[in-house]
Amino acid sequence: MNWEEKLKIYDELIDKCHRFERQGKTVPFTSANGYMFSILNKAGELGIRFGKYAQKKHMEKLNTTVFKSHGATMRGYILIPDAMLEDLDTLAKYLNESYDHVMSLEPK
Repeated sequence: MNWEEKLKIYDELIDKCHRFERQGKTVPFTSANGYMFSILNKAGELGIRFGKYAQKKHMEKLNTTVFKSHGATMRGYILIPDAMLEDLDTLAKYLNESYDHVMSLEPK
């Protein structure tokens, strides 16, 4: 799957979540409360941010790892496996959980 196809899927995912919108033109992302909480990097990898406990739990459940973008490990983010891109309803639950997490943080 190429980057444009993944961008289309990312946009479809965001459309399922009515509390926030996609931002960014060259590097699409979502943010709220001053915090970015999802990103589609140049490699076409999707990262979603969680609190420490949820990050560990989701990494184990999805058999994945931390998310890296531009060679840097992004704190709190997990790499969403490509297979998950076929289940947007479940992925929307993860993204909404991430939104709830950043909204619970002190605003930036």
